[in-house]
Amino acid sequence: MTSMEIEKVASEPKSAIGFFPSKPHFEPLKPHEMSEGKIQFRKVAVPAHRFPPLKKAWMDLYTPIYEQMKIDVRMNLKARKVELKTRKDTPDVSNLQKCADFVHAFMLGFEVIDAIALLRMDELYVDSFEIKDVKTLRGEHLSRAIGRLSGKGGKTRFAIENSTRTRIVVADTRIHILGSFANIKVARDALCSLIMGSPAGKVYSKLRAVSARLAERF
Repeated sequence: MTSMEIEKVASEPKSAIGFFPSKPHFEPLKPHEMSEGKIQFRKVAVPAHRFPPLKKAWMDLYTPIYEQMKIDVRMNLKARKVELKTRKDTPDVSNLQKCADFVHAFMLGFEVIDAIALLRMDELYVDSFEIKDVKTLRGEHLSRAIGRLSGKGGKTRFAIENSTRTRIVVADTRIHILGSFANIKVARDALCSLIMGSPAGKVYSKLRAVSARLAERF
C-alpha cells in the first residue's frame, strides 16, 4: 500500500462526520410548562396585629405583585393567609418566591417601600433573631436592652440602618434585619453589642470604621 492510499483511507472517516445529523434545537421551556405545567402556590400567614396595616396597604402590595411580577394574589379571610400562585404569563418561576418573601417581610413589620426591594434585587435577605439568643435577660434588664436598641426617638436604630444600608424592625424581643448578607452581619454585630451592654457611643465609633471599610470595598 502506497503512502498516497494510506492518506486516502485515513481521511475517509473525517469526511463521514458531515453525514451525522445536526444537534437537536429545543425551545426554552416557558415558566408555566415547568413542573409538568402544574400551577405553583405559596401561602403567607397573617398575624392578628398585621391585619389593619394589611388592609391599609393592600393595593400597594397587590399592584407590584399582580402587574409587574405577573403573580395572582388574594387574601383568604377564613384561613387568615395571603395566597399567591403562578399564571400562564408569569415571566419567571422565581417571581413566586420573591413575592412570598415580599409579603412575609411586610408581615414582619417592614414598610412596603423597603420590602419592595426584595422584588427588584436578588441579593437581599431577611434575618431574624431574638434577644435571648444573644443574652438571657428578664424584667427591667430586658426592657433596658430593647431601649438601648432603639435609642431616644429611634436615634440608635436609624444610625445603624443608615451606616449599614439595612432596615431594622424591633418587634418586642424579636429583631428582623433586611439587607444584603455582608450588611446584615455588620448590623447584627452592632445590635448584639448593644444587647450585651455596650454604650451607644462605642457602637457608633465601631460602625463608622466598619462602614468606611464597606464603602472602600464597594
